[in-house]
Amino acid sequence: MSSTETAKMGDILATEADLLGMIKEYLKFGEFEETVQIFDKECKSKGKLVSKPRGNALRDSKTRVIQEDLLSSFDDGDHKVFFELWKENIPSEGKDLDAEIQGLEFYLHVHFTIFPLRSHPVRQDRTEFEERISHFKQYLETRGAELSQNAEFLPYYALPFVPFPAVHPSFKDLFKDTWIQQLKGRLDKFLTMTLKPSKTPRLMTLYYISNVEKENLQLAESDRRLSSCLRKFNKMQADYHNLIGITAELVDSLEATISGKMISPEYLQSVYARLFNNQMRQSSDFTRPGTVSTQYGFFQASSMLRASIAPPRPKEVPILPSLDYEKLKKDLIEGSDRLKTLLLQALRWRLTRSLPGEQRETVLQAYIGNDLLGRYSTQQKTVLLLLRSPNEIVRQYMARLINAFASLVEGRIYLSHIPVLLKILMETLRKEEKDSLTWENVLVCLQKLSLRRSQQTIMIADDLIGWLTDELQDSDCLSDYTLVYYAALLMNLCLRTKGKKKCAENAKLVLKVLTDLLGHENHEIRPYVNGALYSILSIPSVRQEAKEMSVEEILHCYNKEKNQDFNRQIEFIIKQLNSAEEEGPESDDEDEEDDNDEDLLETDLYREELLQPEHGELSGESLLTTEYLGIMTNMAKAKRRSTPLPQSNGDGPLQRPVTPSSHRDLTTGATI
Repeated sequence: MSSTETAKMGDILATEADLLGMIKEYLKFGEFEETVQIFDKECKSKGKLVSKPRGNALRDSKTRVIQEDLLSSFDDGDHKVFFELWKENIPSEGKDLDAEIQGLEFYLHVHFTIFPLRSHPVRQDRTEFEERISHFKQYLETRGAELSQNAEFLPYYALPFVPFPAVHPSFKDLFKDTWIQQLKGRLDKFLTMTLKPSKTPRLMTLYYISNVEKENLQLAESDRRLSSCLRKFNKMQADYHNLIGITAELVDSLEATISGKMISPEYLQSVYARLFNNQMRQSSDFTRPGTVSTQYGFFQASSMLRASIAPPRPKEVPILPSLDYEKLKKDLIEGSDRLKTLLLQALRWRLTRSLPGEQRETVLQAYIGNDLLGRYSTQQKTVLLLLRSPNEIVRQYMARLINAFASLVEGRIYLSHIPVLLKILMETLRKEEKDSLTWENVLVCLQKLSLRRSQQTIMIADDLIGWLTDELQDSDCLSDYTLVYYAALLMNLCLRTKGKKKCAENAKLVLKVLTDLLGHENHEIRPYVNGALYSILSIPSVRQEAKEMSVEEILHCYNKEKNQDFNRQIEFIIKQLNSAEEEGPESDDEDEEDDNDEDLLETDLYREELLQPEHGELSGESLLTTEYLGIMTNMAKAKRRSTPLPQSNGDGPLQRPVTPSSHRDLTTGATI
């Protein structure tokens, strides 16, 4: 064997030994003790070499010195030495990406900022404090800027504007020994974990690197697709600009014809060429006026334009068969739980899956005209009481049907005339498990009903504002979907004079909850939070409380965002806060009923179905038309009044009740 072949074989054996060593290292890391023994035995019997793991040395003296220096600088308040060591020894990717490290770093900056005031409680070193405040401001505007979206850290952004933080209610806890010891313990634990070498097996490291490479390939593919989309967008934008230019020229041409100037066929030919990218027939010669070819060219061009914008022809919509509602209501009350849920599902599907317009209105009018939910019933048991059923699936499907009613204008009117409805809904909201589908549908239903003033009055009287405020204190436990409806419901109630007065009874808590929500990562709630803040600040006692809480300083922290609409809303709120107006007259006129007159049948009504029909079991429309076919009970369409959609006051906060689906449509132009 040549020397070259010998060296090559040696490399292969070394690589194999290294690979086997990594496998053994991983097995030990995973505590596969019996597997390790068998692995060693087989390698030995086959004469395979297993390299020893490249062990990581334990913390050496240098590591201990670094940790001790950091803790010593913490105790001495030496921020320059501390952050120099911090920058050199803490991995930058952790500081930039890990939320826990970012939070620790934030509190360390707070600690070093107020250290001069803590170290000399009697003779406070104001000069040193002012210098550190300037450093803290710089940090807030750079590395700490993104934490302004987190409610936990938001109050500290007002620290630079508070002259005596040691006596301020929001900051006095920072000067207690317990706060310092807790922060130091957190720092010590973090340094112990961070400065020690990693024990991650090399095999896992290789796997991680492989995944990173795979993600890089996926990222490259995404970039390629993005470039393709950008090219299409740029072409679309260019076509749009071209169309605007042609439109402007045609307007000029029309004005010229009024003045008696002639338009040449060559000009028309050039316009058609630009408009249709030379797709017109070559036989269409516009340079010969009066010819059949020219007339056909005009006809072809105008036909193409009209065809591009012509709406589709409406199809004839069939009316759904009538049902026997007396039998339906009887089985909904007396039938088995399985039958009840199948009927509730079928009735909801008939309403939500019907075509918008005449078909859906006919279905709803049939439900209302036959008093499906028992508005006029004198019986003790009604369909509505299924919300109190011991069966969770029955309660869920009842809540989903009521939510479908509340999504339609006429349905909300019908529901608002059922005296016991709101009592049952609010009772269910407080009892049901949070984030269950039953709970979600009841919450959304209440929010939609809060568009009607009569329902707002009942909700306010039942202290729903207080309940919402308590729930929103722990907003991180709520899903983004439910948080939006929480905030929108609270705002609708706060827009009423009675609602504002209810907030004024516990103004400090309400203001704290609302200002904390401004920093929530879910920006969809902001219009409703801003609307609620603007509304309650019209009460003088609430404004006074807000000034004592330094709410203006907190609001100023948000004025630096890139979202100009949001910044303008914050300016409106600050202006309201500093106004000297007295409380306006009572304006809760019950005669002014609806503040919103639109259907809100959002896509959330079509969420997953727990109930699935068994083999051979009827469900949906087939169940209704097979077992409950009735005589002609379809009601004639009711004439609906048309009211403008709710608008905000220019760029200011919302000042009329809305529901999230309608507000999304107003702001994005989306349709459902």
